[in-house]
Amino acid sequence: MISMSIQLQPEDGPARKQKKRRVVWFPHQPSDRSPADRSFIEDARRNGGALHWGGDGKIQADKSMTALLRSLLAASEKAACIAQLCRQEETLFSLLIEEKRGADKNKKFLQDFKTLADVLIQEVIKHDVGKEFPELQDHICGEESNKFENGLGEIVVVRVCSTQQETAALLQKVLDRKQMAAELLAAAVHQEIVLSDPALDNVDVTISTESLAVWIDPIDSTNQYIRGCGSVMPVNGIYPSGLHSALVLIGVYNRHSGEPVLGIINEPFFQEELAAHRWQSKYHWGISYGSTKLSSLSQPRHQPSPCVVLSSNETTVLQKALAPLYGERLCFASGAGYKMLCVALGLADAYVLSEDSTFKWDSCGPHAILRALGGGIVDLSASLKVWRAGQHKNLPELTYNKPIEGAVGAERWANQGGLIAYVYHKHLEAVMVTLANATDTF
Repeated sequence: MISMSIQLQPEDGPARKQKKRRVVWFPHQPSDRSPADRSFIEDARRNGGALHWGGDGKIQADKSMTALLRSLLAASEKAACIAQLCRQEETLFSLLIEEKRGADKNKKFLQDFKTLADVLIQEVIKHDVGKEFPELQDHICGEESNKFENGLGEIVVVRVCSTQQETAALLQKVLDRKQMAAELLAAAVHQEIVLSDPALDNVDVTISTESLAVWIDPIDSTNQYIRGCGSVMPVNGIYPSGLHSALVLIGVYNRHSGEPVLGIINEPFFQEELAAHRWQSKYHWGISYGSTKLSSLSQPRHQPSPCVVLSSNETTVLQKALAPLYGERLCFASGAGYKMLCVALGLADAYVLSEDSTFKWDSCGPHAILRALGGGIVDLSASLKVWRAGQHKNLPELTYNKPIEGAVGAERWANQGGLIAYVYHKHLEAVMVTLANATDTF
C-alpha cells in the first residue's frame, strides 16, 4: 500500500487550486474510472474528503474531522434552541419533567430529573449526525434512555421521524395530546441550522471516523436547568449556580484507545436578551489527535492568585486538604461540565472532584478541549497512587471506551475515583503535591 498526498483535479479543464488531501492507493486498483467513479471523486473533492480504493475495487471516501466538527456544532446549536424553548415556554416546561428511577438514577441527588428536552436533544444529535456519518450511527451514545412515560402511563420511544408532522404526532403522545407544545418542539427538531463561523473555514483536519464514537450529555446540570434561574451573579467570573451551568456536551473518542479526540461545549444560556425575552448560545470546541491540537479557545492567562473550583457539595476532607494551596480561593459551582469549562476559560486553575459522581458523557467533550489547550483530566485516585510511588509524569487520564465491570445502569460509565481537570501541568502538579502530602488519605 502506498500513501501520498496529491492535488485532486476535475477530469476536464485546468487544475484548480485545491488544498492537499491524503489519498491512499491500494494494489490492483482499476486502471480506468467509470463515470460514476468520476462523479464520486468530484463530490468527495468538493466536500473535503479523503479517497481510497476499498478491497472490493470500489472507491470509498472518508469525510474529514472538519466535516464532523461542523455537523456536531450544528447539532449542538439545534440542541441549544430546544433547551431554550423548553425553558421559555412555561406551559411547555411544566410538562417536560419526570423523575428518574431505578438503575438510571444518579445517586448524587435525592431528586434527579430527566426531561423530555434531554431525551429529544440526544435523539436529535444521534439522528442528524448519524444521517451524515452512517458509520457512527451505532456508536453515538448518551446519558438518557429514549423511553419516556407520559401522564397516562404510556411508554413512548422518542425518536426523530422523517417529517415534522410525524415527529409532532409522536411527541403529542408524550405530552398527553398537547398539540401546540408538540408542534413547537417538532419545528425546533426539524429546523435547518446554518453555521456562520469564518474560523471553521481555516480548520482542515482529515481523520478517519471509522474508529470513533460519540458521548452526548444533552443537558448537563439538569437540576439547575430545571430549578435554576438566569439572574445569578458570578463570583470571580464563576457562576455558583443557575442556568449558566446548564450545558450541552458532546465528546468524540477513539473506540480502541478510549482517548478523547474532539469536544464541544455549548452554552444555551450564555447571554440573555432582556428586550426580546430570549437567550443567546455560545459554543466552544477542541480537537486533540496525536500532534494535532486545535481549539476555538486560546490558552488562558495565568491567574495572579491560585484558584480551584469544586462541587458545591464537595467533601470537607478535600476542602481542608486544598486549603494550604488555595486558601480562600476555593470557588464552588454546579455542573461538572461547567466547572471543566471554567478551567478551559482560565477562571480556575483546576477542577478537583473526590467522588464518583461524574460520568463519561460529562467529561469526554471538555476533556478533548482541555487536551487541545495542552491540559487534560486525570483520574484522581489512580494518579495519587502512582504519584506516591514516585511516578510524577504521564499521570493516568480518563478514558471513555470501557464500562466498569459488575456495575449496572449509569454506574457502568462513572468516572470512578474522582478527577482533576487542568490546562497547565504546573497546576496539576501543585494539586498532586498538596493532596499527596495531606494528612487525610484520599
